[in-house]
Amino acid sequence: DIRSSLAAQSYTLARPATEPMAEPPAQGALGGLVSDFAATLKAGEDTAKATMTGGADAHSLVEALAASQLAVETAVTLRDKVVEAYQEILRMQV
Repeated sequence: DIRSSLAAQSYTLARPATEPMAEPPAQGALGGLVSDFAATLKAGEDTAKATMTGGADAHSLVEALAASQLAVETAVTLRDKVVEAYQEILRMQV
């Protein structure tokens, strides 16, 4: 029967879409920014720990802290812009 054959073929083609993925899909630009932010903060923490134990010099600590500070200031600025845009949307008349 052609209908059952077509149904079986459609089911076979649709089945991979319903199976769980082995890896999560790419997170996009925002996911990349979040992972870069976390990596920058982790590098700053690691450098601070290494400096306290004598494994790094003060110059590398200052560089890592400056990078961490810049990352946090960027995240705060981005958050402020998102909140400002949200408040502007709430003020719009429908």
